[in-house]
Amino acid sequence: HRVDRRQRQMCIRDSTLIEKIIMPVKNRRNQPKNKLSRQMGENIWGRENCPTNTRTYGPGQHGPKGVRRRSDYGVQLREKQKLKGYYGNIGEKQFRNIFKEAAASKGDTSENLLVLLESRLDAIIYRSNFVPTVFAARQFINHKHVKVNGSVVNISSYKCKPGDEIEVKEKSRSFPFLIDSIQKLKRDLPEYISLNAKEFKTTYVRYPSPDEIPYPTMMSPGSVVEFYSR
Repeated sequence: HRVDRRQRQMCIRDSTLIEKIIMPVKNRRNQPKNKLSRQMGENIWGRENCPTNTRTYGPGQHGPKGVRRRSDYGVQLREKQKLKGYYGNIGEKQFRNIFKEAAASKGDTSENLLVLLESRLDAIIYRSNFVPTVFAARQFINHKHVKVNGSVVNISSYKCKPGDEIEVKEKSRSFPFLIDSIQKLKRDLPEYISLNAKEFKTTYVRYPSPDEIPYPTMMSPGSVVEFYSR
């Protein structure tokens, strides 16, 4: 009986390990949000309680170590990580595919890249102040609380088009965090988004130009293009 029990335990353990390998959780944030800001040395989401407001140096128990000169590659990598992190720490494969789509489209690749990122459903939910963070936007969408043009959409990377109407499902409008966020409107509402706070609806009016995207810190999409063009 002991041998049988051990064999069953080993089978359960092995099957669990296989599930973790074969079916990884998509878009899982594998590090704390504040750590991303600390690594960049910037308050990339503009939070009031961000550690970089008082500590502009990187994480670690030994404190500031001085400023190291970065190579061109280091600067490009840093800007790519910052832009990925800002939009909810998008996975590398997905982010590279977004870049490829931007490069294949007409016009300036860096501008196309920002338009594609801003057209994501989770970015619009975040811009509309329905949720406090872009990570909360992704979870809110995944749990089927959002409609686009009357139909439920649970894909956070869903690409919205100008004229699309996004709304919170009527049954989901009583969440305390949703009411608190939309009442306070802590983030500026860009001109390319029209919000109807009373009805929990927002409209993606048009594609944005890079200079009107309300980033709390300087973004350099040109460096991201250079990184992937090496």
